[in-house]
Amino acid sequence: MTTLAEDVGDLYQAVILDHGRKPRHAGRLASFDTSAKGDNPMCGDRVEVFVKYGADDTIGEAGFEARGCAISIASADLMAEVVVGRKITDTRAMFETFRQMARTGECPACDDAMDRLRPLAGVHDYPSRVKCATLPWHALLAALDGEGRTSSE
Repeated sequence: MTTLAEDVGDLYQAVILDHGRKPRHAGRLASFDTSAKGDNPMCGDRVEVFVKYGADDTIGEAGFEARGCAISIASADLMAEVVVGRKITDTRAMFETFRQMARTGECPACDDAMDRLRPLAGVHDYPSRVKCATLPWHALLAALDGEGRTSSE
């Protein structure tokens, strides 16, 4: 008999594998306003994030191209899903909440969008994998800041 925690862990693992194998937001946007590349030299994960701005200081579209582990690809895919329509300032705050969740496994102020990212909270048990999960977010912030390139280091 499995426990609820095991069932939830299995579900989260399935979400990561699904988004890692079949990302919904992968690909260069046909038209974008900014982009940035991210690199994790420790494991070889690479991602490039593309952003098209929307009205009222929001993210209108987001996409990515990535080569790496299921965690980094799933994180990029889920990130692209939850930031669309969000104000840029809110997206920055969301990254801080996500980074804290990835480091600790806790998300005391989770809203619906953060709940969508909760499958990645399990990386806190594997400190070397936290960088895999946060790399796409670092690339997104670099794109928003016009920096063009970032690293997980």
